[in-house]
Amino acid sequence: MAQLKDDCFAFGDGLIPFEDAMRDLMGRLDTVTEVEVVPITEATSRVLASDIVSTRNVPPHDNSAVDGYAVFFDDLNAAADTRLPVTGRVAAGHPLGRAAVRGETVRIFTGAPMPDGMDTVFMEEDASPDGDHVVLPHGLKHGANRRFAGEDIKIGDVIVPAGTRLRPQDIGLAASIGLDHIRVQTRLRVAVFSTGDEVCEPGTDAPEGCIYDANRFAVMSLLKGLGAQVTDLGILPDDEDTIADALQAAEATHDVLMTSGGVSAGEEDHVKAAVGRLGNIHFWRLAIKPGRPIALGQVGDAAFIGLPGNPVAAMVTFLMIAQPMLRRLNGELGYAPVRVPVAVGFDYKKKTGRREWVRVCYEYDADGSPVLAKHHSSGAGILTSMAAADGLAEISEDIKRLAAGEVVTYIPFSGLLTT
Repeated sequence: MAQLKDDCFAFGDGLIPFEDAMRDLMGRLDTVTEVEVVPITEATSRVLASDIVSTRNVPPHDNSAVDGYAVFFDDLNAAADTRLPVTGRVAAGHPLGRAAVRGETVRIFTGAPMPDGMDTVFMEEDASPDGDHVVLPHGLKHGANRRFAGEDIKIGDVIVPAGTRLRPQDIGLAASIGLDHIRVQTRLRVAVFSTGDEVCEPGTDAPEGCIYDANRFAVMSLLKGLGAQVTDLGILPDDEDTIADALQAAEATHDVLMTSGGVSAGEEDHVKAAVGRLGNIHFWRLAIKPGRPIALGQVGDAAFIGLPGNPVAAMVTFLMIAQPMLRRLNGELGYAPVRVPVAVGFDYKKKTGRREWVRVCYEYDADGSPVLAKHHSSGAGILTSMAAADGLAEISEDIKRLAAGEVVTYIPFSGLLTT
């Protein structure tokens, strides 16, 4: 396992603007995973470790784009129809098997290799068969309906760059040049746990004053969406020694340790103290809402990410802060969430100097234009608002008041919650 830079999470004092914080953070992080070779059938959503360079032209030969008749263009009469003998048949995967000669035409089908020298194809519906000949209309351009070797991919092309999280279309490209195995980064190993004497496991009885653990399951689901190898460490009691022992044990076999809650300055928040005695921890006091300071640190060779305890704040800070970190630690390059300008259908007031993410639904007004509708509750503990919303409206630091009809940046969950 590669090692994080020493104290890579130490940054600044006071309230930090979001863009400044993320720019600095992403500049400090390096890949911590290793490289393995996997079958192409298992490579989807994995991060590519090396450029895929083509050793083959795609298509490998000139071929016909249509069903019809292949000819030498110079055999055609420019001012009248041309009648030529049909002397062969070429189908996909079945070349002519001999050199073509001037003055003939061959029946050809879509994808079939062009006979050497023939350079133009008439569509079947434009030709008129006449016994063992065919009559071809004049006026067709030179090279019509011919696809060239290497038209899609040429030998030496980088068809998928290293650092790409592989999508189905990338898998298709790799297969098109004959690859059956791909070099990828190993899955990021993430240990997740919750703390708190008041937190109960779903499926058990919850005593009075206790709550069921929603954050751990939401976070594990988000991590699995990123292709991470997730270890569920369950719920740890409010005891510094127990937490420290669990963190130290997990560090040896994980790249990242992650929790939600338990890292504030309260007397019962023991995670901060446990991390501090094993390694180092820093609060990133970001000018954002929702979300308290996110805690970043190191325990041995593993990164530590402490998310806020409120469920909405935990999910939003995961999506907007932890997710880019995790992708970078796994070797992914160039990730950025989709951002779309859309008008809001509500008025909004906020403090300047703070970036806010508002839960919204993407709707259409009476004129059929897209508009964002705000969820009725903005509390950081209202998890139903995340389930009801389609995405987040990003309200920038310089905005104090927002009026219905003004345009903001919309970040759809469809991009944030998937690979």
